[in-house]
Amino acid sequence: MQLSKLLACNVLCGLLLATAAHAETEKAGVVVKASPLPAAFSLPGAGAAYRIVYLSTDGLTQKGLVQATEEVILPKGKPPAGGWPVVAWEHGTVGVSEKCTPSLHPYTERNRTYLEAWMKRGFAVVAPDYQGLGISGQTHAYLNTRVEAYSVLDGLRAAESAYPLQNKVMLVGQSQGGGAAVASASFAPTYAPDINILGTVATGVPYITPELMETLLHKARSNQPDGGYDPLVVYSLYIAAGLAAHDSSFNPQDVFTEKAMSAYHAAGHSCVNEMMALAGKEGLNANNSLKPDFEKVLMPAFKAMAYPTLKFAQPLFVGTGTADKDVPPLMQYGLVKAACAAGTIVQAHTYEGLNHGQTVNASLPDSAVFTSALLEGKPVASTCHAFLNWLSAQ
Repeated sequence: MQLSKLLACNVLCGLLLATAAHAETEKAGVVVKASPLPAAFSLPGAGAAYRIVYLSTDGLTQKGLVQATEEVILPKGKPPAGGWPVVAWEHGTVGVSEKCTPSLHPYTERNRTYLEAWMKRGFAVVAPDYQGLGISGQTHAYLNTRVEAYSVLDGLRAAESAYPLQNKVMLVGQSQGGGAAVASASFAPTYAPDINILGTVATGVPYITPELMETLLHKARSNQPDGGYDPLVVYSLYIAAGLAAHDSSFNPQDVFTEKAMSAYHAAGHSCVNEMMALAGKEGLNANNSLKPDFEKVLMPAFKAMAYPTLKFAQPLFVGTGTADKDVPPLMQYGLVKAACAAGTIVQAHTYEGLNHGQTVNASLPDSAVFTSALLEGKPVASTCHAFLNWLSAQ
């Protein structure tokens, strides 16, 4: 009798232990698999580099797990005591389909130069692809801040669990990635308080409010004749494509004119350079592409672009090119004003005459000073008062 009880216990206990082990691996921030990153997809002068698949909380449903992908690129040589500090690189707009996934492509020359500079500062690079990119059969919910933030924060957890990385993180991004960096800082206190964020560096960062939307639409429709091309239309097409993939009630004909419908159908499978070329060829702009009530139909997506808070415990760096046509300066200045009003320490920098892409590397000297202070535990001075005075004089 005692033997049979012991055998029964052994079987049951084994099952319980196996279940517990499975539950331990089935949680957000766990690495599912890793493989070496092709040298062409890494950075010059880097050491080991990997593409990993990890688990992340579904940012759309806020429950359950999805697989996500990212790159982890380590500097050469022996890691410092405690591991390398981390720059979480949050990429700009690429598209919404798997084929556009950044970890499946080499870096552009601009981004390579930018990330090499961060690596020379002593950082390892963790570069999440965002939920919906990198995994077959998924579509990215473009500009959804919760989707971006959960992907980034769980990606940091996964990378730090598997590689010699220190829990000292700079959130860094451009364009969509600038918004994702701000989103990651915004969601972190409640979703990932375990991630030690030093600060956030965002350039070309989008910020949407109903008032800003109305102002931008008025300017777009007033300043562009029918034959002109507006890159903001491409972003609207991606917002709609991402929404359509997750909302069966969405009807694109409620948003776009007949002239823009072929571009809308291309948005779900075309990457950003293709889309920009197509929109330019068709001369798509707010006047000839968007129906009068388009923002009401896209309101669920616009609401999902909001940040839960702009009151950050860590400083925020915002870099804006005054000639930015992709994310108008008015939008970026709106973010600075809101973050300053919330009580965040903000360093706002403007780059006269520079466009959306040029601002990225132009901001490097300023972000180096900002980052060095944070790494050394020194206070960072706010430019809110000076910036708001400058803005009121414009």
